[in-house]
Order: sequence, then structure tokens, then C-alpha cells
Amino acid sequence: MRGYFGIGVEGISKSMNVGSIFRTAHAFEAEFVFTIGANYSLKEGKKSDTTGAHNHIPFYQFDGLNEMILPKNCALVGVELIENSIELPSFHHPSQAAYVLGPERGSLSKTMCSRCDHIVQIPTQFCINVSVAAAIIMYDRVQSRGRFFRRPERPGGPLNRLTKPFFGEQKFRSKAKKYISQPPLDVHPKEND
Repeated sequence: MRGYFGIGVEGISKSMNVGSIFRTAHAFEAEFVFTIGANYSLKEGKKSDTTGAHNHIPFYQFDGLNEMILPKNCALVGVELIENSIELPSFHHPSQAAYVLGPERGSLSKTMCSRCDHIVQIPTQFCINVSVAAAIIMYDRVQSRGRFFRRPERPGGPLNRLTKPFFGEQKFRSKAKKYISQPPLDVHPKEND
């Protein structure tokens, strides 16, 4: 899968939820995780983050939205149950994205929503646990952007997995090798020219 993603939370107060999100992000191969204005204790978060994700992927802890920095061309995608948000099954995930979820028993701030490039919602009847929502978002990203067989029309599925693409030696470079070590003499000026 080309591209990358990170995932984080704004204003969250339960370290166990954050730890669970970070563990799941590690499992889905996120490139980074972050918190914004969150009350997060790494010691408490380790109780649910049994993989120690913070030891394997970068963790950014921003005091507020104004301090938040994302990589260039990284789209910020909010996850929130609000009007005019895109239902997740209809959303085309950006190749470079950072997903942000709001706090337990709360919502993303209006400032955060206005900063987001996209806002998506998981089509449920009511709010679900924030760590469950994060897992659904990451699964949907991998499922929709990954290399998987198309879903069959009938129950069941393929038993074989698609092979990972193999990128061999670059064709141009292999053809140009003879020119790299010995440039053609007829295209370069001679000393007397």
C-alpha cells in the first residue's frame, strides 16, 4: 500500500483508550501517533498498549491545536458524527492522511473541525467507544487501499492471498549501465573541440 497515515486524539482523558488506539495503530502499521490537548499518561497507557507502540512508531504530544504540525501534503481527516460528514463506506482515503478522533463523551472541537480537510462518520445509530472507532477507521483504510481480492458476490472468499508486488531492478538503469561506467564518446565534446 502506497502512502502513509497517522492517527491521534484531541482532548481525550482516558489513557487506557489512548493506549488501545496506539496499540491498534501499531498493528495496522501507522507511521505516527499523536495527542492534542490530551490528558495522557504513558504509564497508564502502557496497560492497554501491550506492544509498546511508542517504542516503535513516532509519538507526538501537542499541547494544543496551534502547536500541531503535520507532514507536508498530509490531509487531516476528522472522525465525528456531525451533519455534512462523509459516511466511511463512501469515503476515498487520501494516500497521505492523519486521522483525529474526539474525546470520550464529547466531540472534536469546532476549531479542529474547521481545520480538517475531510470529516467522516462511522454509520452507527449512536457514538461508539473511541478506541473501537479508531480501529474501524484503520481497518477501512487498509481494506480500501490495500492489495486484496475483490469481495465475492456470494458468501465465502478466496483462500489464496495476492502476492506482494516485487520491484526488480530498474529497467532503465540496467539498460543504461554500460553508459554509466563508459559514457559514449560521440555525444561528449572532446578536449580539442
